[in-house]
Amino acid sequence: MGSVRKASAWLGLVDDSDDERYYDDDYAEGPDAGDSGESPWVTDPRIRVADEAAQDQGTRIATVTPESFRDARGIGELFRDGVPVIVNLTAMEPSDAKRVVDFAAGLTFGLRGSIERVATRVFLLTPADYKVVSGEARAHRNGGFFNQS
Repeated sequence: MGSVRKASAWLGLVDDSDDERYYDDDYAEGPDAGDSGESPWVTDPRIRVADEAAQDQGTRIATVTPESFRDARGIGELFRDGVPVIVNLTAMEPSDAKRVVDFAAGLTFGLRGSIERVATRVFLLTPADYKVVSGEARAHRNGGFFNQS
């Protein structure tokens, strides 16, 4: 692959056909869910739950990187279960990303949650019983870090 093609693939402008080298279909499976008596938390490899300790406490955050609008259902199911969801739309086409944002806005409105943009094409969906605290207001209120007068 030429350097221009590599740079275009890195920027996401063209499809990188070498993505297959990062995936190994013959990976070792962990213990089956039936062995432990519990159902697994996550079945989709594009959805990650924060930490096992957080799972034990009943507080968890899901990170979802949808590839198409069809993945919006998984976002809705997690949010409906009361799980805050970070939605990363950087891998999607702009038209599908718009549809997912519209879906997420309707979802949060219908369930009285909130939606916040965290970064470009990355959104945080929080259920009604969660409060997002930002540290920026406190830094500006105290004059900032460098104000030593």
